Amino acid sequence: MFWLLVLLAYLLGSLSFAILLSRLSGGPDPRASGSGNPGATNMLRVAGKKLAIITLLGDLCKGLLPVLIASLLGLNIQQQAWIGLAAVIGHLYPLYFRFKGGKGVATAAGMLLGLYPPAAVLALAAWALTFILTRTSSLASLIATPLTLPLLAWQQPAALLPMCVLTGLIVWRHRGNLRDLFAGRERHF
Repeated sequence: MFWLLVLLAYLLGSLSFAILLSRLSGGPDPRASGSGNPGATNMLRVAGKKLAIITLLGDLCKGLLPVLIASLLGLNIQQQAWIGLAAVIGHLYPLYFRFKGGKGVATAAGMLLGLYPPAAVLALAAWALTFILTRTSSLASLIATPLTLPLLAWQQPAALLPMCVLTGLIVWRHRGNLRDLFAGRERHF
């Protein structure tokens, strides 16, 4: 059951709401416009608030649903975390879109919401505060994700290894943003 759910989570994570919504609405492909990232932040830039919100909710659910299903089926917290990570990997490297996906922040937030809601609240608060102060989504994401690790180590240690892998992947996917942040070229809202 575990491996089947890992596979299904990856396939679900591979659905890119940004790309699908852009095609349905006749808008520009988010991979070819704005930052080139098929995620909610770039959808806000290239397609407006409505499609950005729908993209955000869709990407969030891709991380949340597999974890909830794993929980309902009685899998332990570590198995749930690995299954959630598979959904995030699907978002990062989607099978259906030539393995060119987004940065995984919203899908990771959904995964975290399913695993341990207090950590999701902490991440959201850190993201919101950083964004309000800097108006920089990438910096907010890079700060919010690692901040959850000490709380998880204390309250849900079985989920710590998959969450460390997740944090590493999110930092890796933001490496261009990190270069731009250090060079003072990162985009602000």
